[in-house]
Amino acid sequence: MLRASKVVGLQKKNWTQQPDYALMLSMVSIRKTPAIPDEERTPLVVDLLEIIQLLQEQVQALRDEIARLKGEKPKPKIKPSKLEEGSGRKEKQRKKGKRPGSAKRSKTGQLKIHETVVVKAKNVPQESRFKGYEDYTVQGLIFRSHNVRYRRERWQTPQGDCIVAPLPQQVEILGGHFSHSLICFVLYQYYHAHVTQPLILEQLWELGIDISAGQINRIITEDNDRFHSEKEEILRAGLEVSSYVNVDDTSARHQGKNGYCTHIGNELFAWFESTESKSRINFLKLLRAGHTDYVLNDDATEYLRAHKLPNFQFEKLVAHDKKTLSNETQWAATLEGLDITDERHVRMATEGALLGSVLEHGVDPALVIMSDDAGQFNVLLHVLCWIHAERTINKLVGYNEKQREAVAEIRAQLWDFYDDLKAYKKAPGQQKKAELEARFDDLFTTKTCYVSLNLALERIHQNKAELLLVLDHPEIPLHNNLSERDIREYVKRRKISGSTRSDDGRRCRDTFTSLKKTCRKLEISFWDYLKHRVVGLETIPPLGEVIRQQARASPGRLAHEHAMGS
Repeated sequence: MLRASKVVGLQKKNWTQQPDYALMLSMVSIRKTPAIPDEERTPLVVDLLEIIQLLQEQVQALRDEIARLKGEKPKPKIKPSKLEEGSGRKEKQRKKGKRPGSAKRSKTGQLKIHETVVVKAKNVPQESRFKGYEDYTVQGLIFRSHNVRYRRERWQTPQGDCIVAPLPQQVEILGGHFSHSLICFVLYQYYHAHVTQPLILEQLWELGIDISAGQINRIITEDNDRFHSEKEEILRAGLEVSSYVNVDDTSARHQGKNGYCTHIGNELFAWFESTESKSRINFLKLLRAGHTDYVLNDDATEYLRAHKLPNFQFEKLVAHDKKTLSNETQWAATLEGLDITDERHVRMATEGALLGSVLEHGVDPALVIMSDDAGQFNVLLHVLCWIHAERTINKLVGYNEKQREAVAEIRAQLWDFYDDLKAYKKAPGQQKKAELEARFDDLFTTKTCYVSLNLALERIHQNKAELLLVLDHPEIPLHNNLSERDIREYVKRRKISGSTRSDDGRRCRDTFTSLKKTCRKLEISFWDYLKHRVVGLETIPPLGEVIRQQARASPGRLAHEHAMGS
């Protein structure tokens, strides 16, 4: 509440000027609600306490936003220490015995031996018998500069022409004064180990390499077209063989402006792309996998009809004689020629034409998109993450013992239901499907003594179709953890190196993050991958082809193997 003196001060303020919202918020003191005995907590008091709590949370959120706009740090959110959780899981592991993976194994049996040194025994008595050798392996690393001088013969012909011996093919491919191993080292340190450019420069100088900061930047950001092409093929191959993908996005500042990086992937691939927007139009452009056209086919028409584009605009697009526009410029000119200029109508028409392009180029209309309920990802078959859905209940704090018990009971029932969904994925069936649908309705239409909990349950129930899509497609995951784990790779790079400054730098960051994460999923050494690509070897096939090979080798891995009705 506002104190009387502060109210007077507000009345004297000249309200013809722009109000100082920060000052107004600072006058609202967030106090701890006084303890009220349970016998005095009437239904009206409980409702008022909930309203007070919601208002306090909104005020704090506004204060954090004001601090962010001013460049200040918001109030830190300190999570409880895991040390306070007790020793539950660790003690269970101790009771079971050794931790997984701790069994004895031969630590040097698979090592490649580069050098063997025979050590002779001393003071061996006469008439002793030689009994062979006892091996002792020491692992090491040779880490030093290695400079090669090519002395190229020069000959002058009788006609006066000059002949110079050509460089070896390996050097010609690189086209510079740095070996493939040095280039691989720089790329590996920067994109895999997250070492910054100044530290790489210092490291190479200390090893005796005469290289400049500009040259390191060129290795990292320039002449990487072969990598960019392979990155684009990763998405095409991934969408071709997959029945579902996980998606997410995170902030990605570029040239001092806010931007976003979108992740698309699953167990076979990871693909990243940074853009200025995270709208549905942007996401559909990414799903085109490198194509630039806009297509007004039956799929586009169905999308426009489902999203209720006004009839007079809908008929213009359906009657338009040219159904495929090759690029954004032609599409914009077409809309202008059809007098479709309203922002909302342009957006809907563009989304429809982009979806038409996506499906025209081979993406399965039954592709499942798993997200955390961000609206821009709601295309094709959209499924929601159960972990994010549960958070709406987990964040609730009751104001009395009954409310806290209600939250705990609902959460317990929710996780029991979640476990049954996991069991259903392994052994689906029509009877189990009907039982789970009925249990979902019973659980999320429950009325408790806690109004906020009832509202959270209602919100979850409204998303029934997207949360229970797994009943028709048991192969899809129940959560979006995979995408969040993958995109953490980009977040780590952003925290270490900050925003990107050049378009080449942003493109390379997306490309090498995609290649690294995909190599890891395909169980390919990223170091070996870099060596083969920089030198030009073909021992490691293109990653897009490896994705297709692994999908063919285990067809049920990402396919609609258990889809109901198939």
